[in-house]
Amino acid sequence: MHGTNPVDVSFEIGGKTITLSTGKYAKQASGAVVVAMGDSRVLCTTVCSLEPTRFDFLPLTVDYRDMFGAAGGIPGGFLKREGRGSERETLISRLIDRPIRPMFPKLFRNELQIIATVMSYDKDAETDVLALIGASAATYISDAPMTGAVAGVRVCRVADAWVLNPTKAELDAATINLVIAGTADAITMVEGGAAEASEEEVLDALDLAHAAIKTIVAALEELHGKAGKPRLEVPEPAAIPADVKDFVFAEGKASLVEAMAVKGKHDRKEAMKAARDAIVARLVEGRDEAEVEATTEFAKEAWSKLIRHTMRTTVLDENRRLDGRKPADVRAIWCEVGMAPRAHGSGIFTRGETQAFVTCALGTDSDAQLLDYPSGKTDRTFMLTYNFLPYCTGEARPLRAPKRREVGHGALAHRALQAVIPEKADFPYVLRLTSEVMESNGSSSMATVCGGTMALMDAGVPIKAPVAGIAMGLIKEGDRFAVISDILGDEDALGDMDFKVTGTAKGITAFQMDTKIAGVSREVMAAAMSQARDGRLHILDEMAKSLSAPRDDLSPFAPRITTVQIKPDKIRDIIGPGGKTIRGIQEACGVKISVDDSGKVDIASSSGENTEKAVAMIREITQEAEIGALYLGVVKRIVDFGAFVEIFPGTDGLIHISHLAEGRVEKVRDVLNEGDEVLVRVIDIDRSGKIRLSRKEALASAGA
Repeated sequence: MHGTNPVDVSFEIGGKTITLSTGKYAKQASGAVVVAMGDSRVLCTTVCSLEPTRFDFLPLTVDYRDMFGAAGGIPGGFLKREGRGSERETLISRLIDRPIRPMFPKLFRNELQIIATVMSYDKDAETDVLALIGASAATYISDAPMTGAVAGVRVCRVADAWVLNPTKAELDAATINLVIAGTADAITMVEGGAAEASEEEVLDALDLAHAAIKTIVAALEELHGKAGKPRLEVPEPAAIPADVKDFVFAEGKASLVEAMAVKGKHDRKEAMKAARDAIVARLVEGRDEAEVEATTEFAKEAWSKLIRHTMRTTVLDENRRLDGRKPADVRAIWCEVGMAPRAHGSGIFTRGETQAFVTCALGTDSDAQLLDYPSGKTDRTFMLTYNFLPYCTGEARPLRAPKRREVGHGALAHRALQAVIPEKADFPYVLRLTSEVMESNGSSSMATVCGGTMALMDAGVPIKAPVAGIAMGLIKEGDRFAVISDILGDEDALGDMDFKVTGTAKGITAFQMDTKIAGVSREVMAAAMSQARDGRLHILDEMAKSLSAPRDDLSPFAPRITTVQIKPDKIRDIIGPGGKTIRGIQEACGVKISVDDSGKVDIASSSGENTEKAVAMIREITQEAEIGALYLGVVKRIVDFGAFVEIFPGTDGLIHISHLAEGRVEKVRDVLNEGDEVLVRVIDIDRSGKIRLSRKEALASAGA
């Protein structure tokens, strides 16, 4: 059994060996597995409480932890220790949670905690998918009643070839990057992005991934056979009495259909609740007081089943949805740009009862976000913040730090738009989008993508193409299925799949899918992606009615960035001692300056005059003498053999006494004194940078 003897199971994916080990570490956990690939090691533990909680849902928590020491690094900040989970850790935690959560019986209510800790980090063996595999393995061999093994794999398209488990270099060069999870039978989760990929390419990636997933699941089954614990028993749900269910279905169907036809999210909810309460009241009328409470609970459960049954059969049998739309119909759309005049760009995107207000801000390199991960530090020059505000669903609750859902939705929208953001060399700005969800009834993340596109174009950012997003759903009963476009919140809750896809008119830029059933076939996925493409193109056409392309100019309140290239060895001259020089230029000119190690100097200002002034000062500081050029300099020092002349700030050269004038000069002071202005020509610059000047040649040239 688990914890008695060490057990190892190995398998190969994409030419790389992955090993699962248990029975050696963290033996007091319900399940513990170390997953290894290359020099990466991730310890995944699962603890399952023995008694059910009072919750009416599965209380599963997942935490992925990057440890800086695993890569030989030291955390930044004052405390010098790992603190609150980073965005990367949150997203990987969600990546683990989403495919594992559906794999438990409906009435399993025991507290379940999964922790994935990076023990060793190898940049060529990324730890996110390893953590997903290890977490599934640790849970599967524990006593938690997991109904089946799930696994994940990363698939990339690199130079027209598919790669499984890519190295960092391959990942950086990839045009498609997907993490795909599933069981031995079907795909259950997809997360990733692409550079305008075709639907057929994504389907090919899913097929390739599923073949690899089957190999991993077989290894998990082998590990379970060698080290698995007996599973906890879960009680069967109490059956709804036949008379209660029959009454609710027979007497409630007509009033439910009438209530479901009510327009508006909140009005429909109230109408359905009123219809339910009326049916329950009729059902319990005349019953003994002891029976009323139990009958009421059974009746409410039967009503929920009636809602699910009615919604699903109406779609499959009558080709009609909750709000009267046909499966492929998209809700009414309206867009607006420029409603926030002081923002550098702004857009509102509204689709049905979902609305996002997005602003765009342009900044300089100093505004970039520093990301400090075990893999190293990097700057993020395009940022997107997603805020799901309480009033968007008609609620009143305190504003708190963003939840994992908000972080995940923001990351999806960021990935969707990243593919069309211009290269830094072509548009040297740091960009930040802020999405405020003002109304929500289905897929606010996709509204954020559409609103983000509008704000970027309104700001004059030369994006490669507009991007739109749409959320798809699925109703599947046996061999019958219907794909529904632009799902409502209720359709998401009662459906079998939540599938979000974003892209341009040319192809897909981001992809996210979760299922509530065992998985979906290629046939279903192909139908969903084809219908999603039609919906995406329709949305892009609607967006184009407000603004079809980026504006030709930036907002008058946005900084204009002018780039000056200097030699790297001149950077210290611009910075000055303790940053004194660069601060002085910024204060004198009212500009913002950033300098990188290559010698690229970005000057940001909304005033062209101030920019020109700053450029002139930088040119003056960093200019270099040219052989043959004439300069009007100032004599700084007299010596017996000549005079030292400053030809521009910080740069001087020597006029030898023999080059002071035609004919012999006995004493330098017979010709020049400190403070005199003198016209000189540069006649030589030696290897050490010393400059030789000639007044004699300058005078001859001026006389000519």
